[in-house]
Amino acid sequence: MAPIRQSYDAADGVMVHPSDGKAWKHFNSVHPHFSAELRNVSFRLCIDGFNLFGLFSASYSCWQVILTVYNLPLEMCMRLEFMFLSTVILGLSSLGWNIDVCLRPLIDELT
Repeated sequence: MAPIRQSYDAADGVMVHPSDGKAWKHFNSVHPHFSAELRNVSFRLCIDGFNLFGLFSASYSCWQVILTVYNLPLEMCMRLEFMFLSTVILGLSSLGWNIDVCLRPLIDELT
């Protein structure tokens, strides 16, 4: 495993933390009131679906929704103990465009 860089400076062109990215910096410049409040939390929402038991012909699926906290230092934000399985969605078919309906309770809880 590669050692973790202690410097969070992206001046050398290497992104070592999500806050080094252009999108994060743009969001902070557009919403300075949000970024100034230390109690606000930034998350990454990851969704991954799979067929149960590896049966590709099965019509049902399982989707997991994982939240990762990005306000933590680099050493902590990508560790498993700081990734939270927030939702498991079981269905008779792929979610497709209906995923927003399944995520609405989670989004309402986080806002």
